[in-house]
Amino acid sequence: MCQLLGMNCNVPTDICFSFTGFRARGGLTDHHRDGWGIAFFEGRGVRLFLDPQPSAHSPVAEVVHRYPIRSLNVIAHIRKATQGEVRLENTHPFQRELWGRYWIFAHNGNLVDFAPPPGRRFRPVGSTDSERAFCHIMQQLSDRFPDEPPTPAELYTTLRALTIRVARHGEFNYLLSNGDLLFAHCSSRLTYIIREAPFAMAHLADQDVTVDFARLTTPEDRVAVIATLPLTDNETWHTIPPGTLMAFLNGAPLDLGESATVPFTGISVTGSA
Repeated sequence: MCQLLGMNCNVPTDICFSFTGFRARGGLTDHHRDGWGIAFFEGRGVRLFLDPQPSAHSPVAEVVHRYPIRSLNVIAHIRKATQGEVRLENTHPFQRELWGRYWIFAHNGNLVDFAPPPGRRFRPVGSTDSERAFCHIMQQLSDRFPDEPPTPAELYTTLRALTIRVARHGEFNYLLSNGDLLFAHCSSRLTYIIREAPFAMAHLADQDVTVDFARLTTPEDRVAVIATLPLTDNETWHTIPPGTLMAFLNGAPLDLGESATVPFTGISVTGSA
């Protein structure tokens, strides 16, 4: 199966440390050799890097590793193909536009006999179950809210109902973001950590690399990192219970509940994860 990596924070932050350990799983410390990709939100724009080569040996991954792009929301993926050939068009994350915003999606799992009818607006380019699921979700959201975007609470409720239906076809771990919120659904395994003051040392599980976050952050910084498996071996990661859809905003889990509005308040200080 594939592996997922996401980051959501309250200040623009680079993901170099986490990506160093994550990319090693794409052909070095693990067998996810069928491509990789990463998307960085910058304002209303997205930097998207995709490569069907293993991330551990990809020249593109090396560029990303050395380029400290700072973002409030990042989604990355390393692929172990289950459906669809190893080609660029089948490489995650996938990108679509809805309500004048870019949406990024990456999936870990396998959906069996999932063949929704082609949408009027959102159709897959490649041949993966993952892109079919993404297009289906986007089409259903567009049909449900055709004129203007829903409130975060409405979006969460609708997305959860759609997720439950798709997940009946198999394993459906995914990350989804519109640049403000980052949604994480656990079907089988997904973990997260919140890094905030007081910051401490962190050591990667897949590489002998240690970073002292206290030297790279301010007391106001807060970063949520979501990964299929914990990326560090000296921190406490939280396991997301299977069947749970979480939303993250400004580096923390968000309980949307019955709330109708959510303040999107990113600021310009920079950090590192």
